[in-house]
Amino acid sequence: MTITRAEAAATDGHEAAALLERARGSVDPQLRAAVESLPGSIRRIAAYHFGWEQADGTPAAGQAGKAIRPALVLAAAEALGGAPGPAVRAAAAVELAHNFTLLHDDVIDEDPTRRNRPTAWTVFGVPDAIVAGDAMFALALRLLAEDPHPAAARASARLSACVIELCAGQQSDCAFERRGPRDVSLDECLTMAEAKTGALLGCACALGALYAGADEDEVAAMDAFGREAGLAFQLIDDLIGIWGDPSHTGKPTGADLVAHKKSLPVVAALSADNEAATELAALYAGPLDEAAVRRAADAVDRAGGRDWAQGHAADRMGRAVRHLSRAVPDLGAAGDLLSLAEFVTRRTR
Repeated sequence: MTITRAEAAATDGHEAAALLERARGSVDPQLRAAVESLPGSIRRIAAYHFGWEQADGTPAAGQAGKAIRPALVLAAAEALGGAPGPAVRAAAAVELAHNFTLLHDDVIDEDPTRRNRPTAWTVFGVPDAIVAGDAMFALALRLLAEDPHPAAARASARLSACVIELCAGQQSDCAFERRGPRDVSLDECLTMAEAKTGALLGCACALGALYAGADEDEVAAMDAFGREAGLAFQLIDDLIGIWGDPSHTGKPTGADLVAHKKSLPVVAALSADNEAATELAALYAGPLDEAAVRRAADAVDRAGGRDWAQGHAADRMGRAVRHLSRAVPDLGAAGDLLSLAEFVTRRTR
């Protein structure tokens, strides 16, 4: 019996969905208990952001994101022969750190919606959203500081260094917006994306390795795997930011274009030497209404930005697998990690 590529992708998608659901089931109780320990007003903002409560504090049926990063922590631990249970606290810490960045990103980008409802800053105000984000990162570090596991101290240091790198990436991203449409190089954009997105996925995989008792070479290889997978993730995320379905993304069509984001497909398109790139640069020089957003998306496509992003995502995943094989020579033992990596590069929302 021959299995088509579409059927294989569907199977991988189901496997990844099951892994994410299992990770969420393991991590959510730890995450909720940690958030519950926050002071009342901050706890309310965090619970709203995670989708557990409405703005008035009544229960909600939302979920705290896809749980990709916690799933990577647990899958990395298992791939290196460790049990996932002892790494649950570290997985929750990574998810708290991730959501701290989301709260701040929404303020910086002035995003009105996340997960199909108003962002925390639009409901509670900018100062309270920023403070809640700060508290969530402190909470992430406290989870690791109070963890008796022998790897906890190294995990805490690694997560702190990762967030500093992530902040540098965010600062670069903001600085790009103040530069002309064709004044940001593709290399600069890739460096920014590795810091802003790849670093945390790399950290998640590295923490899983630490909790499995891996040596430094294995930890470094897992970090490199996560970073490359993270770049692939960002490339796909950038495509979704232009062509994603609002009913799935929770954001308006072409939100990144409206904000004049110099995302990877956009910068790749602007770097091209063709008529579509010139058209895109002209569009990016002024405000974009709904019609102009459609023209800009078409220009990105015609200039080659869409094809480049899809091809580069596949290339980054190839590199990720090569790094993974350094830590886990028998890739059969890393099936869960590979399923998760395939999921983030094949997703459409």
